[in-house]
Amino acid sequence: MASFGEKKESGASRPSLRLRPTVLVALALILTAGLAVSLYINRTQSKALQQELVALHQRVEQIDSKAEAAKARASEAEQSARQSAALKQQAESSRDAAQAETKQAVQRAEEARQRADSAEKEKQAAVAEAERVRKEREEELGRLQEALQKIAETRRTAMGLVMNLDSNAIQFEFNKAALLSVNREVLSRIAGILLTSKGYSITVYGHTDDVGSEAYNQELSEKRAQAVRDYLVEAGIGPEIITTKGFGKTKPLVAGKTPEARAKNRRVEVEIVDTILNYNLPK
Repeated sequence: MASFGEKKESGASRPSLRLRPTVLVALALILTAGLAVSLYINRTQSKALQQELVALHQRVEQIDSKAEAAKARASEAEQSARQSAALKQQAESSRDAAQAETKQAVQRAEEARQRADSAEKEKQAAVAEAERVRKEREEELGRLQEALQKIAETRRTAMGLVMNLDSNAIQFEFNKAALLSVNREVLSRIAGILLTSKGYSITVYGHTDDVGSEAYNQELSEKRAQAVRDYLVEAGIGPEIITTKGFGKTKPLVAGKTPEARAKNRRVEVEIVDTILNYNLPK
């Protein structure tokens, strides 16, 4: 019995594992409250985290948007830089082309100036040469006139000289064109003087008095001019430089029907034209 009693005391000394209902309820409430608080905290944290994630997402979108904008600006800047570089290259090319063209223009201008200077020098040389030739020909015409004047009346013209071979110099028989011996002597002297000079053309003009018809006198004047030409050619004058022309009675030297007037009008004129001055004077 004693041992049983010891066992009973021993069991009474341990706390009882049974809890009261109120305690259990309290514990349950505490656990529930803790769980609710934990859930609330978790929910609050989750919501805050979600909001933070949304904010981060928005921030990322903003950053992406800014990055895209920056990228677009960078692309535009790069394109603008390329365009600027292209424009710069074009400007440099245009500048180089303009400089080259300017250089060529300056060179052409210098060449033109040199040509102009050369042309001016040539012109001055030509003028000087023409003046020299003119003086020489003037002197030669003066010499010819002086020599021919001793044979027959010789006057100066704009083109050269004209000899008037009237009846005092050449005498034709009435109604004839044959040269008399005295005429041949005069023409020989004229030919001798002309042969000493070069650069002339010669035209022989025939004239008659007023006796007879126009047709008759025209033919007679041509025959007399031809007779003089033929003799000058026989005397050594080149036939290629001598021509003839008859005027008949259309150009009398003096008016009147007296024997003296008619004798003056029956004449031959020899025109001597300076072909060198005529063709070489600068225009």
